[in-house]
Amino acid sequence: MDEVISPADHHASPGKEQQAAGVGILLQIMMLVLSFVLGHVLRRHKFYYLPEASASLLIGLIVGGLANISNTETSIRTWFNFHEEFFFLFLLPPIIFQSGFSLSPKPFFSNFGAIVTFAILGTFIAAVVTGVLVYLGGAFYLIYKLPFAECLMFGALISATDPVTVLSIFQELGTDVNLYALVFGESVLNDAMAISLYRTMALVRSNASSGQSFFMLVLHFLETFLGSMSAGVGVGFTSALLFKYAGLGVDNLQNLECCLVVLFPYFSYMLAEGIGLSGIVSILFTGIVMKQYTFSNLSENSQRFVSAFFHLISSLAETFVFIYMGFDIAMEKQSWSHVGFIFFSVIFIVVARAANIFSCAYLVNLVRPRHRKIPLKHQKALWYGGLRGAMAFALALQSVHDLPDGHGQTIFTATTAIVVLTVLLIGGSTGTMLEALQVVGDDHDTPLSTNIEQTNQYVAPSYDYEDEGSSSGNRIKMKLKEFHKSAASFTALDKNYLTPFFTINNGEDDDDYDFDEPMPSSRRGGFYDRA
Repeated sequence: MDEVISPADHHASPGKEQQAAGVGILLQIMMLVLSFVLGHVLRRHKFYYLPEASASLLIGLIVGGLANISNTETSIRTWFNFHEEFFFLFLLPPIIFQSGFSLSPKPFFSNFGAIVTFAILGTFIAAVVTGVLVYLGGAFYLIYKLPFAECLMFGALISATDPVTVLSIFQELGTDVNLYALVFGESVLNDAMAISLYRTMALVRSNASSGQSFFMLVLHFLETFLGSMSAGVGVGFTSALLFKYAGLGVDNLQNLECCLVVLFPYFSYMLAEGIGLSGIVSILFTGIVMKQYTFSNLSENSQRFVSAFFHLISSLAETFVFIYMGFDIAMEKQSWSHVGFIFFSVIFIVVARAANIFSCAYLVNLVRPRHRKIPLKHQKALWYGGLRGAMAFALALQSVHDLPDGHGQTIFTATTAIVVLTVLLIGGSTGTMLEALQVVGDDHDTPLSTNIEQTNQYVAPSYDYEDEGSSSGNRIKMKLKEFHKSAASFTALDKNYLTPFFTINNGEDDDDYDFDEPMPSSRRGGFYDRA
């Protein structure tokens, strides 16, 4: 990886440094404007072969390539270096928070069991399968050989999906709301799971010589994930109680109300990071809880402001990430000597994604009633929608520092190639693929959010144990049934206890605000988008 040169170069005069900073920021703003305008033109003309995320990445690649072959000053080029610290601290939190904040409770909790199965168990399966295949490929001298722990780290980071393209096409063409909920819900929880897995695998590598037991590693992962989730939920509930009883909704205090709402997500993120947990997991669940409980305690003006504000910074951050990533890919030193590693890695992640989706769908369908089973065409859409994006790229860039002897550079180059391949090529063919599977277009005349308003489609599934043959003694199946049945139990708990306690509502009209007005969501997707 190229050495990062600080903009405050000792050999440059203060005037030169300020001029370089101004030129660098100007170029970034110009690329953002170009990306938004191009994205609007593409949407307006319904040109799905170049989605917005692909266009942003392509703009970054082109500008980065031009800067790389030109004599652009180093002081200007350093303003475009992709710093993973900047990504994790400033760009990713608003995107992840908006993902949680834009969730609608009805479809999310109606499919909660399936979403958790795909995001938690499925991501674990994909990471392990990828890691094992990469290790075996090295053992048989098919690809560059890496230690087993590093193969698992690669499997964890490359399992982070970013289906921006798929979700945007779903919104444009219309699709089954349950499929949308599965894709969106999995993408929300998947990032958090991938980060936790990567950090756990990094711990495995660092403690390989200490003989730390597998049980302790599993315990550490659960501690990190569940602890981060608890921190996020706790901050969200605290914010709900504050806005319920503080009386900040009066006219002269609404600015204070808006400021506090904006600060709570970052408080959750920094709290988790400060105590050694995952800020991404924490801020995700803070977003889910704040949307469900805090939002209804705000005044109407504050509700409109925070919805627009979170959507705005999320859209800016998301577009900038793809531009930023494309520019850095073109500028960064790559290790193209291991082309076989890249080629086989693409095959391995396709196999791992299939193992993830089809095995988890099989488990989910075991416990769902006949009318609620996930059809095969939806499973294929989930499999095809597993694009890789900014999260995998940032973790790969971090692996350059975590791994020695060029191993991290090899992983970074492979991840770069996979991100470009999936976002540009597969992303561009997604619309055609989804139409071939006949999972889009059926609801083209009806906005996605209108379908979700039909709440009779989202009654949590109930199970008739006698009809399903509970006397068969299949204990695994019964355990899965109980797990999925928990969605219905949580809905009752939420309506009878949580909503009355944490909100000004009494549990009777807790969903009214979800659909009364058009609610913006990030380009990553959301259940409030109107056609």
